[in-house]
Amino acid sequence: MTALYIRQTDEGVVFQLKVIPSSSRTEIVGPLNGMLKVKVTAPPEKGKANQALVKFLAKTLEVKRNAVSIIAGQTRAVKQVQVLSVSIERARKKLTSALNTTVEQGCNR
Repeated sequence: MTALYIRQTDEGVVFQLKVIPSSSRTEIVGPLNGMLKVKVTAPPEKGKANQALVKFLAKTLEVKRNAVSIIAGQTRAVKQVQVLSVSIERARKKLTSALNTTVEQGCNR
């Protein structure tokens, strides 16, 4: 997942995502032009897809939900996300692990 651009901040990390709402599964699809492509099952209405994204990222990165925030793109497919108290190395490791799990499950379907 070296194509994913993650920026370290004083508080944690920031990276961009492209979110595909109303999908059949919530999962990381892979890198896309320096971003991470993520599918969520929730629809793009009344912030449901954003809530699902925050919950999924918090679980994936093993942080509390309030450590994950969408800092740009709340009403767009491309979002900028900040995760507090996480290093670049840990974020990359956890996201790569989640992607690999998705790929392995796809082979078993």
